[in-house]
Amino acid sequence: MTLEAASLKKALEQTFPGAQIRGIAKTPYFGLYEVMFDDRIVYTDAKAKYMLVGAVYDTESKTNLTEERQRKQNRVSVAALPLDFAIKKVKGNGERKLVVFSDPDCPFCARLEKTLKNIDNTTVYTFLFPIDQLHPDAARKSRMIWCAPDRQKAWDAHYDSGTLPDNLGECENPVARTQAIGASLKINATPTLIFADGSMVPGAIPAERLESEFAKSDAEVKKIAAAKK
Repeated sequence: MTLEAASLKKALEQTFPGAQIRGIAKTPYFGLYEVMFDDRIVYTDAKAKYMLVGAVYDTESKTNLTEERQRKQNRVSVAALPLDFAIKKVKGNGERKLVVFSDPDCPFCARLEKTLKNIDNTTVYTFLFPIDQLHPDAARKSRMIWCAPDRQKAWDAHYDSGTLPDNLGECENPVARTQAIGASLKINATPTLIFADGSMVPGAIPAERLESEFAKSDAEVKKIAAAKK
């Protein structure tokens, strides 16, 4: 960190006591500094007198520069995720990897499940992530689905017809742990998608956006692999 960035960090910490400042970098536009507050990017001047909250767009490339930077800054280590705690579904050759944090009572998760039916050549790992504050019965349903003889079949049946497996959800299950994992990743909404490059995208995005995110992720994975050679 440069002396100027260190001085700016100190000023911000005094203005916002207790805030988690993960990084500060000089931007090539407007003389602003990019500040990573927790998992969000904001912009400020060199003396932290003014702050800009919002997105910066490149009009030539039609790119949301803030979103792209935030995507890179908030990458998740997919390799570190305990995928044995997830429901696994392989479609086609399964070459494209997708992790989803999902709540069985979330209407947007239901929308994503419909979209995923038409997405081929993927391996989807679904972490049961009931949000108790919004859906008080979702944790119970999550445990019941996990305790089914065929978890993937039970998950699909729940979204296709609203049915639940015939059990009390009393088997050993990872639901509390997957809730803790999601919280540690600062996931606070479902569905939240994580692609192979670690990029985290919230929401029930449509099929066209899904394909675009897969393409971005694959390109980034190849770029990272090439840089390691």
